[in-house]
Amino acid sequence: MNRLFLAAMFGLFLFVSCGKEKSNTDQDFSTPSAAEKTAESESYDPKRGLGKFSTVELGTSLDQAMAEKGLKVAEVKCTSCHKPTDEKLVGPGWKGVTERRTPQWIMNFITNPDPMIDKDPELQAQLELCMIRMPNQGLNDEEARSILEYMRQNDGVK
Repeated sequence: MNRLFLAAMFGLFLFVSCGKEKSNTDQDFSTPSAAEKTAESESYDPKRGLGKFSTVELGTSLDQAMAEKGLKVAEVKCTSCHKPTDEKLVGPGWKGVTERRTPQWIMNFITNPDPMIDKDPELQAQLELCMIRMPNQGLNDEEARSILEYMRQNDGVK
């Protein structure tokens, strides 16, 4: 008799819990609304990119020690996909990048590539050519700054 009572209660529980209609308060907040998407795209600064770097102080001349460190980091993390020339390997060549992009944009991109690829129209066009997203290499600020200095050296800064 107890088993029959427990089975009936279980059945009633299932009926009550599964039979509810979704209320209007059950909204999906996981995808941004059109207004949120517009605000996000408007907040993207193509001269700065997305990330924590709003300004990057560069010396008037090259920091040779930092550039050498940047070369070493780049050899481990970057040169399997990028050449120092303008020739494309997997990703685009680096020649002239410091003349086309601001230092803060470069620093934000190499430390925060995914959100920038998602927002920057020029990066999206580049992605169509290269067919591979740049992976986040997990560079710390010092490594990223060293790579920037190496890029400056590559572009002829003395």
